[in-house]
Amino acid sequence: MVWCSGWRLASAVSNAGGLGLLGAGSMHPETLREHIRKCRAATHHAFGVNIPLMYPQIEEIMQIVVDEGVNIVFTSAGSPAKWTGWLKERGVTVVHVVSSSRFAMKAEEAGVDAVVAEGFEAGGHNGREETTTLCLLPAVRAATTLPLIAAGGIATGEAILATRVLGAEGVQIGTRFALTEESSAHEYFKDYCLRLQEGDTRLLLKKLAPVRLARSNFRDAVEAAEAVGATQDELRILLARGRAKKGIFYGDLEEGELEIGQVSALLYGRQIQTVAEVMQELTEGYKKAWDALKRLERE
Repeated sequence: MVWCSGWRLASAVSNAGGLGLLGAGSMHPETLREHIRKCRAATHHAFGVNIPLMYPQIEEIMQIVVDEGVNIVFTSAGSPAKWTGWLKERGVTVVHVVSSSRFAMKAEEAGVDAVVAEGFEAGGHNGREETTTLCLLPAVRAATTLPLIAAGGIATGEAILATRVLGAEGVQIGTRFALTEESSAHEYFKDYCLRLQEGDTRLLLKKLAPVRLARSNFRDAVEAAEAVGATQDELRILLARGRAKKGIFYGDLEEGELEIGQVSALLYGRQIQTVAEVMQELTEGYKKAWDALKRLERE
């Protein structure tokens, strides 16, 4: 869902008390440089950059991040072994996204500072294990001593508290912020995702890189192709280039790739909110759930 997270969203999240992340996976190198500079001008608080390690111009992207003084990087979609040491030598805190306890242990061996354990409820690209957040968090907590951030299926304060109970120190939230006013996603995409119901997203393209997609003509075509055993090459032709940009950024709800999390169904019927409104709601929900938990302990 990197087409959602430009400088407006990242700076708004940081200004509201979170850690905003720029999505480098959807940006050409010089576009990333521009967004880093605009984000820094829009917030006095910390922000970071999420970098898919399979990015074709990875060397250039990494150098830009360092040159521009970004000191927090979240890596994903690849092994952290190659870049973690290089980044840390340059004063960058490195957090790596994992989908299994095995990958969490490898990330710890690579020297990362923290891990994001992302369950398969999440939007965008997912791990092949299809492990839910509820099962993944305690497994990763038992496998590593690193600070643990939970992701996948989190859109409420109550869910944040639940992840804390399972051992997480923090959360990474995608879908909820992808549908805010400051997100760079198209308004058609936001409105559409706020009308999705249970079962309207599915994990597909597992022969390539598993991705969670909302219903559309494109998704129907993918499901039909996979049902008759389409090869990797045939799926690549169907996927083509720019599908996610077409769907998320330009709002083509039929032929675009509509990546969104399963938790979108919990947001059914809502209006598009600002980041500040979402953060307030998350905080209030967390406090309400915490108070309810304390009452149960006293009973």
